[in-house]
Amino acid sequence: MATTVTADAPAAAAPAKPPAAPVKQREGYAANAFAHIFLAVWGLLVTIPLIWAVIQSFKTDDEIIHDPLGLPEQWLFGAFGRAWTKGNIGEFFLNTMIVLLGSVTLTMLFGAMAAYVLARYPFRGNRAVYWMFVAGLTLPIYLGILPLFLLVQDMSKALGLEEVIGLNTHLGLILVYVAYSMPFTVFFLHAFFRTLPTTIAEAASVDGAGHVRLFFQVMMPMAKPGLISIGIFNVIGQWNQFLLPTVLMKDSDKKMLTQGLLELATNARYETDFARLFAGMTIAMLPILAVYLGFHRQVQSGLTGATLK
Repeated sequence: MATTVTADAPAAAAPAKPPAAPVKQREGYAANAFAHIFLAVWGLLVTIPLIWAVIQSFKTDDEIIHDPLGLPEQWLFGAFGRAWTKGNIGEFFLNTMIVLLGSVTLTMLFGAMAAYVLARYPFRGNRAVYWMFVAGLTLPIYLGILPLFLLVQDMSKALGLEEVIGLNTHLGLILVYVAYSMPFTVFFLHAFFRTLPTTIAEAASVDGAGHVRLFFQVMMPMAKPGLISIGIFNVIGQWNQFLLPTVLMKDSDKKMLTQGLLELATNARYETDFARLFAGMTIAMLPILAVYLGFHRQVQSGLTGATLK
């Protein structure tokens, strides 16, 4: 018997079309490519001037003036010796290291203690104290420079410690650096301490650890990535500080490195020793570059630790 095909029979299925590339995936590739291009351009804008400045320190003054973009015909190292001795960069470098060692140490100690208490111990006025530290981030240093100068001058006189913590003293500048760096240090570490697990702290308390032992032996090691990160930020910020030492440190034998570089730039106009100026800039840059290159992984882990925990 012959079979008949009715008009109501379903039509043959059309061949499936290959799926188009997802729009979101293409947008992701474009955003990723733009981010890499932007970072590459930004890296070149930062790196090229640094490399150029380092190269100038190996040239003669004639080469710096007439061929600033070329390489030196002969790599000379004498400018570094002149900058270190005749330019007094060695003395300024030592003064900066003394102040930095004391200020960063005290900033990390007091900042970590304040942030830990504010993050882990609820008490009346906790948020008020925290927001007072945060408010310190909003005050431009230029607005407070005159009251700061008068405060250091008058307080040291009232205490009879003008030779210890007054103007033109290393300890006085150290205390000012500590006060200047505390708001951001507390703000950063407060968020980091809040992410640390409470179970370990509770277990240590059950085992008989007091508040001091709990902080130094349990919580501080756990917060190591955050401490390293904020420590690097404080080192860079205080190393490059110019306004505070310019106002508070007038004695020529106690000036900081940034003040010394300004003196080199001023003297270079009259002594025409531009290679010495660039050598001084190179000496000032190398320690910061070495610190960051040595700890950049810890800085990255500290910045992402609060997000990942």
